[in-house]
Order: sequence, then C-alpha cells, then structure tokens
Amino acid sequence: MTGYAAVQSNTASSATEAESGTDTHSRLGVEIRSVNSRFLDLAFRLPDELRQAEPGLRDLLTAKLKRGKVELRVSLDSSSMDSLRAPSTATLQRLGSLEDSIKSWLPQAAALSVADVLRIATNEDRKPHDHSAQLLKLAQKALKELLSAREREGARLGIMLKDRTVQLRALSALAVPLVPKLVEQQKARFLERWKEAMALPDSKALPEAAQDRALAEATAFAMRIDVAEEITRLASHLDEIDRLLDSGGELGKRLDFLIQELHREANTLGSKSASLELTRISVDMKVLIEQIREQVQNIE
Repeated sequence: MTGYAAVQSNTASSATEAESGTDTHSRLGVEIRSVNSRFLDLAFRLPDELRQAEPGLRDLLTAKLKRGKVELRVSLDSSSMDSLRAPSTATLQRLGSLEDSIKSWLPQAAALSVADVLRIATNEDRKPHDHSAQLLKLAQKALKELLSAREREGARLGIMLKDRTVQLRALSALAVPLVPKLVEQQKARFLERWKEAMALPDSKALPEAAQDRALAEATAFAMRIDVAEEITRLASHLDEIDRLLDSGGELGKRLDFLIQELHREANTLGSKSASLELTRISVDMKVLIEQIREQVQNIE
C-alpha cells in the first residue's frame, strides 16, 4: 500500500560539547516511503554515523508492516553555532611536527591553511553525539503517520472493491436465466433438424421416439452448459470478500486467494459458454476480477 511520512527534529549539543566551546545543533530527519508490493521489502538509507540504529529501525517496521516496498531515509545535518575552538599549543606543535614529517617525504604537498588548522582543532576531542534514541522516537512518529495514510487509502480501496463485487453479482444475475433459455433453443433446433431430415411437413407431428431423443439431447446439452455451481461459488466468494472488507485487519493474503478462486470460476463459466451473451458476461467478469486483483496487492 502506498504512503509517505516525514518528520524532523532539532537536537541540541551535549554538555561535554558545550564545555569544549562548541555549540553544535543537529537537524535529524526521517522519511518513510511505501509503494505496492505483495511482500514486505525494507530498504534503509542512513548516514554512516547512524548505521548502528538499523536493527532497531528494522524491528520497528516489521512489527507494524506486513506488505509493501518500504524505504526509510534518515538525514543528519550538523552546524557549529558559536565561536570556533582555539587550538592549544600542544595541538599546534603536533600539527607542525606532522607537517614537517610529511613534507620530508612529499615536498610538493600543500601547507596547512589556517582554515585547516581551525577545523582540526574544532573537531579534536569532540565525542560523536548518540542520536539513536532520538532517531527511534522520530521513526515511531513517522511510522504512525505512515500507518494513518495507509489506513485512509485502505478505506478508499475498500469502497472501490465493494463496488466491483456489486458489479460481479449483477453479471452473475444476468447469467442465471440464460441457461434454461439456451436449453429450450437447443431442443427446438434439434426437433427442427429432425423434421428436415425426415422431410416432414410442419403440420405433421414428429414420432414419439424423435421427441424422446430430442429431450435426451437437450438434457445432455443442459448438463454441459450448466453454470449453476459456478454462479453459486462466485456468490460465496463475493460474500467472503465483503465480510473480510467489513471486518478489517490483515486480510491481503486471504483476498489474494479469493481472487484466484473468482478467476477460476469466471474461466469455467467462459469455457461452458454456448452463446455470445454468456461469453461477454465471462469476459466482463474477468475484467472486474483483474481490477480487484491489482488493488488487492495494495491491501495489507
């Protein structure tokens, strides 16, 4: 089922960072995207410093989601807000010594700039901030918004699916009276051909043996084209689909099975067709069932 959610949070610097002379603020963002899939396929896009949070995020998603191709993307932007840290004498001495050592081997190496020294001094001794707890809270909030979006889409899909089941029931109702009508037509056609074969005038009745044979042929024909069982099973499957849609919960896989059964009955009805009208009904049923199948893949 498709859905999208995005949340952001600002996290202030830790006490250790504040004492060191840097006031670092981080903007943490979480996005969750979900598209249709019959199975659950998770993908994570995390900064390197947050890779350790992936198992917890995976457990969070798998506990709530059962189907869909889901991507969770995390962004982390940090900025230093106040004065830069002044490099200590020991740091400057160490940098100078390292620079002299490197130049002895690489005379063409560029000298350290003031910006390079300030950046090294600012980052020196800074302990990485652990965003795991904040990340999980944001992910829970984003997941809640995603589930709400998917729930709204599910309600719309339920209305559409019920509309398709109503149309399938209407087609089934059209097919029911066609079989007796076709049987009578077949019986009349057999009697007409018998008269032609015996060269009997229309006013003269057929022998009793011929009428018995016509009845037997009509009975056999009725058995071949009888679709009462298929219509009954179709109605039963449609009732179960409506019941599942009303009950809610995790019903995607059960709906998948019922759609397969609907398609099987529509195929059988088409194979027994003895008229263009029944064939048209079978084709229209398959079109509706395929529309249901496409949307059922979106339902969890």
